[in-house]
Amino acid sequence: MPASRPTVFAPAALALALGLAFGGSARAQSLQEVYEAARGYDASFLAARALLDSAQYRAEQAKALNRPSVGLQVQASRSLSDTPYTSPEKTGSTVTQAGVSATQSLFNRANSVSIEQAEKALAVSRADFESAEQDLIVRVAQAYFDVLAAQDTLATTRTSKAAIAEQLASAKRNFEVGTATITDTREAQARFDLATAQEIAADNDLRTKSIALDQLVGRTGVSPKGLAVPVVLPPVQPPVVDEWVLRADAEHPLVRKATLGLDVAKLETEKARAGHLPTVSLNGAYGKGHVSAASDITGPSYPSVSGSQTNASVGVTLQMPLFAGYAIQNRVKETLLLEEKSRNDLEAARRGVAQGTRQAFFGVQSGQAQVKALEAAESSSQLALEATQLGYKVGVRVNLDVLNAQTQLFSTRRDLAKARYDVLVGSLKLRQASGQLKPEDVAALNQLLAR
Repeated sequence: MPASRPTVFAPAALALALGLAFGGSARAQSLQEVYEAARGYDASFLAARALLDSAQYRAEQAKALNRPSVGLQVQASRSLSDTPYTSPEKTGSTVTQAGVSATQSLFNRANSVSIEQAEKALAVSRADFESAEQDLIVRVAQAYFDVLAAQDTLATTRTSKAAIAEQLASAKRNFEVGTATITDTREAQARFDLATAQEIAADNDLRTKSIALDQLVGRTGVSPKGLAVPVVLPPVQPPVVDEWVLRADAEHPLVRKATLGLDVAKLETEKARAGHLPTVSLNGAYGKGHVSAASDITGPSYPSVSGSQTNASVGVTLQMPLFAGYAIQNRVKETLLLEEKSRNDLEAARRGVAQGTRQAFFGVQSGQAQVKALEAAESSSQLALEATQLGYKVGVRVNLDVLNAQTQLFSTRRDLAKARYDVLVGSLKLRQASGQLKPEDVAALNQLLAR
């Protein structure tokens, strides 16, 4: 009696297994939907946005240095005088005053520099927010495709287990009729037990990855959409790494932040040198008051005095520093060294960004080459499995050969799916490394998912 032919799991069968495994879940969410949910929930991103909003008000505070300052002052006082050793009289007076004073800076170089620094600091906050936004995109995409990869691994493991179970049943039937040895049965049983253990591990990994994605978006039961079939990965554009590096040097938030840091350091040196310069301000005041004075001695010689008074003044004040104990000179020397530090920080940021961009570029290129190799390996593994099954049927192959061929095919399919996800996430990381990652890139990647 010929050996039973094991079940062949074609790509359509694997897709069916995926549908059976996850078809009962709620409506799947696209990457765009998950990202929008994360924007309104992720604490790190919301903190960066709040910091950017606060920086705008901090810049406005600095601009107040060149705006007029106006104050209102109201005063009321009562005084009593009793001097018996000079005269027996007691005198008292009541004074009430109200006035408005204003000051407007006409020339203060230190204040002007402080305003420029505040505007640079606002630009730094914008760069920090861009970094936080790019980081959120990558974290969401990584968690999203991690869940898809875990789903594929679990579905592949279950499909492989089903195939091994069929092969085990076939080995048992053949042993019962005497066309196979007990070794085939034991080998199939060992593979089945291993597949069971792998299924448990894959199921736990899927639960872990799903929890991480749910935590990121603040929802439960998030179900990502798979890639549209046939899977077509977009090429890297531009295809030359040097162009990515040039863009990174001009657009990366870290490079911009370091450049702004150098600008702020130069302005700090200018502010220190402004300690030698004069300051000029315009001052004005207007006030009205009322005075009432009385004596306890009545008579024409000691009349009571009561009346109002008006005061008005306007003037220009110039202050010129002459000597401050060498504090200004030493402050200038300090800021010059801090300026040199910022210049080196900028150079370090440029080098780091260039290195990260190159690594990300070659990583995506390598991933795309790996996907092509695994696609070829999948086709070859399918043909090898069919040939091994035919050899087993005619008696030139043993059960272990079929099991090995099945394991190779399913492992290749699992690795191929994972490699595709890695390329997609890697493309986002490449744009992040070069400082070009935008929310629009999420929408572009979302087009590759199943509808």
